[in-house]
Amino acid sequence: MNNLSKYFAEFFGTFVLVFIGCGSVVIAGKYIGFLGIALAFGLTLLALIYVIGTISWCHINPAVTIGMFAANKIKGMDALIYVIMQCFGAVFGSGILLIIVSGQPSYSITVNGLGQNGYGIASPDGYSMISCFIAEVVLTFIFMLVIFSSLRISTPKGFPAIYIGLTLTFIHIVGIPITGTSVNPARSLGPAVFVGGTAINQLWLFWFAPIIGAILAAIVWMIFTHWHEFEVKKKLYR
Repeated sequence: MNNLSKYFAEFFGTFVLVFIGCGSVVIAGKYIGFLGIALAFGLTLLALIYVIGTISWCHINPAVTIGMFAANKIKGMDALIYVIMQCFGAVFGSGILLIIVSGQPSYSITVNGLGQNGYGIASPDGYSMISCFIAEVVLTFIFMLVIFSSLRISTPKGFPAIYIGLTLTFIHIVGIPITGTSVNPARSLGPAVFVGGTAINQLWLFWFAPIIGAILAAIVWMIFTHWHEFEVKKKLYR
């Protein structure tokens, strides 16, 4: 039952993040702008960490799960099932969002989309594929380092949600004009499944780049951690 709880938590959390985050793009984007969308994603994650953080650690992101696996903080089978449940949650969230927005007479999935990510002609500001790839790697790297840092024992209880949620907000402020901001393969998968076409063809970038960024962050964090432990031991033996 404990395993089922954390797997369902990942499904539910990813569903909520995609539904609210992408919903802020499609439904409220013209009213709240990029800053409002960034806050929608960041504050949703902040709230979800409080809700399901004690159940599954609230990964709700395949890149985060893979980064945690690379840092030996989650077992392989759990990581695999987490990623699967995250993908199902994202698709479910996008499906519910599509049903709702389809009730608006002027809505067209071809014209309005579903909050999907893209590069080149599909980039909000026309950024090239290389620019978008680098941006997604770097933004995910920063995001993942903050997550690792928040797991330290010295971090005050209740504060990790604030650090992580605000970081996702800042990342979206920078990333939305470039790719629409992914840093989360499941978040990109959900809308792309229904939008199809270019969104599906470009989906590879929003899987590879965030995963690379997360793994790099795991490597850097482990190096920093081992270096810090080495320095502490040196001081103890002096």
